[in-house]
Amino acid sequence: MAVLVNFKICDNAKECGGVAVCPTGALSFDEEKDTLVIDNDKCVSCGACEMECPIGAIRVAKEQKEYDEIKKEIDDDPRTTKDLFVDRYGAAPLSEFFMCESKDVKSKIAKEGIVLIELYDEDKIECLLKSIPIKELTSNLNSDTLFYKAPYNEELMEEYSLSQMPSLLVFKDSNLVGKIEGYYTLENKQEIIDKINSFI
Repeated sequence: MAVLVNFKICDNAKECGGVAVCPTGALSFDEEKDTLVIDNDKCVSCGACEMECPIGAIRVAKEQKEYDEIKKEIDDDPRTTKDLFVDRYGAAPLSEFFMCESKDVKSKIAKEGIVLIELYDEDKIECLLKSIPIKELTSNLNSDTLFYKAPYNEELMEEYSLSQMPSLLVFKDSNLVGKIEGYYTLENKQEIIDKINSFI
């Protein structure tokens, strides 16, 4: 029935993957106006554009009730693009501040206090649909809590008996006190926060 784009979180780029996969040209980029354009008369509600969008900004409604619900979600969404471009658990690192090489993990955890190490695999990143801002995960922890992101390393996977990426290792005074594996969506944010808090 219709395609809706949440321009609050969409970067509105001509490289939009949704444009590339649209079989009818219902979603296109207007070079003159420098914006994505939707022609719902051409839309066949196939959902290809929705599946292609890594941040969930593109939605497809198949009936009026669904359209109204999605429209309300977009209207009520408090996020902006600035909220998306922050370092997140479950997404590729944006700043070098959180980065650490796999070989440096041992030295990073050999400290007093709480240290969180996220192991991630760039080949399996599901980005913003299944990721949570690091500052939200650590907001209830001591201000001296340290958080690092390290790339996939087979030795670390074996040492800590990890089976999937991303994985979050929680250390307290150099001792592993808990681990969390897999992706979490924003809807599951409290679940992962509660797990972290239960470890420490």
